Amino acid sequence: MKQSSDSKSIPMTSFSSGHGHEVLPDVYYYTNQIVNVIMLGFPDRDWVLVDCGMPGCGDELIEVAEQRFGINHPPKAILLTHGHFDHVGSIVSLLEKWQVPVYAHEFEFPYLTNKKAYPEPDASVEGGLLAKLSGLYPHEPIDISEFLIRLPADGSVPEAIGWHWIHAPGHSPGQVVFFRITDRILLSADAFITVRQDSFYKVLVQKKEVNGPPRYLTTDWIAAEETVKKLRDLRPATVISGHGQVMKGAQLRLELKKLAENFKALAVPEHSKFV
Repeated sequence: MKQSSDSKSIPMTSFSSGHGHEVLPDVYYYTNQIVNVIMLGFPDRDWVLVDCGMPGCGDELIEVAEQRFGINHPPKAILLTHGHFDHVGSIVSLLEKWQVPVYAHEFEFPYLTNKKAYPEPDASVEGGLLAKLSGLYPHEPIDISEFLIRLPADGSVPEAIGWHWIHAPGHSPGQVVFFRITDRILLSADAFITVRQDSFYKVLVQKKEVNGPPRYLTTDWIAAEETVKKLRDLRPATVISGHGQVMKGAQLRLELKKLAENFKALAVPEHSKFV
């Protein structure tokens, strides 16, 4: 088991960093620098972790989990939306502590088993300062083979009753989102996000707005557009995305509808090596 060969701490933050939010009694998210780590389950019961934050933050995430669920109460499983550095950055240190199964889509397996690197982020893409700095971001594979399991083919989510996973490619080949139909809450990963991720200022202040996937790491814009339309059709009432603040209600529905109907104009960059 190993973290990627180019793993390193990334000096990026936001005003939300270090803060957690209980969206529902059994749905909690914590902002780790610029990315959201989600914990599903009631504090006094079994729980699962969705994504593993930025590099070098394992101790921080363990402390957050212990404050909510208690010491010696590890998650029953870790669910990965995808394998980009800001979603698996601390997974090795978490697994060294907890030693629990990790579920992901089979299309992400090459990046999680040291078989294949992601394409290098596109620092030339149209966008703000964080896009220009993206060439510094890790993209080499990790290796968690001994803990890795494919998500069930029937769409169910292990250890998370009532939740379903949905394949959401575009930003990465095997990206998935998680949806609970009873309350229409969607964990949208980076399929669409609620902050303009390439803008340093908007990330810093966490300006709340529906945006397409991060431009510097999205490799298939045709698939990304189809994914956004598919998620719009779910009519989510609440969204926790990989980046940005939770969104609900009319603002969410209107902005997601606008993004789906105007994806090329609003999300796809004018110039990028992936376009």
